[in-house]
Amino acid sequence: MQEVISDRIFGGFTTILVLIYKTHGFVSKTMNRRQLLRYFCVVTPTIAATAATYSLQSRLLAAHNGSKVLWDYFGKKGAKNWGKLSPQFLTCRLGQSQSPINLTSAISASIPNLQFNYNPSTLRIFNNGHTIGVNYDNGSMLTLNGETYELIQFHFHHPSEHTVDNKSYSMELHLIHKSKRGFIAVVGVFLKQGNYNQLLESLWQMMPYQESKEVRFPYITINAQDLIPQSERVYMYYGSLTTPPCSENIYWIVFQEPLEISTDQIQQFAGIFPMNARPVQELNSRFLLQSSSHQY
Repeated sequence: MQEVISDRIFGGFTTILVLIYKTHGFVSKTMNRRQLLRYFCVVTPTIAATAATYSLQSRLLAAHNGSKVLWDYFGKKGAKNWGKLSPQFLTCRLGQSQSPINLTSAISASIPNLQFNYNPSTLRIFNNGHTIGVNYDNGSMLTLNGETYELIQFHFHHPSEHTVDNKSYSMELHLIHKSKRGFIAVVGVFLKQGNYNQLLESLWQMMPYQESKEVRFPYITINAQDLIPQSERVYMYYGSLTTPPCSENIYWIVFQEPLEISTDQIQQFAGIFPMNARPVQELNSRFLLQSSSHQY
């Protein structure tokens, strides 16, 4: 029930945004910084905070009850049926602000600069049966529009979950951040087939092929800063987790510039997870923003 309430709160606010957009005649699909901050970055978090509280309570309740609903990307427990597997997963079926999406026809906007202050971390890698991920040491921050988010972990999907003009990339990296107020921001980075990626070497060498808990390598350090593209041009929108319980009110930032990864590296990951990407979801009444061409 909490997840459904969350959807209604945020969905209603999104409708208001669309009415404002149409009323004020932003037909040029361009928003300046003042409009962006007013309609997207300032008012929205107030509404999202209420919705996020319901979402957090739902997840904590599930953890308290010790429930673990099995899900997959294929078959009866696949993405099309997530919302039917458990009441905890209703948002996967009923949510109106779901991720991933097809990144197309975005509104050009003056987006606040992203400030990444990542520190090196001990390699703490895991295979949770759905992806390969890394839990990150405390103290690495992303600052956006005055809000600071701490990097918690990052993981990979094959192929990419988001598409650009209906085209997929070979893989996609998700860096998960959380603020002290409980807001979640996810940074997405596309990985395209190309040159060997030396930055991922230590991860790929230690990649667990079987489902396992976190494995710590105290003498190996990584720096997620190396996984951030040089270009600051991004897409931004409000969406959801791309895995159950598909909780909404997630701040998504997806870099337009992809990093390269070799065919061998892609095949190594695909040998463990041939496909761990949720299909794209409808944008519905949400804004999809992209950095203005003159911004950087």
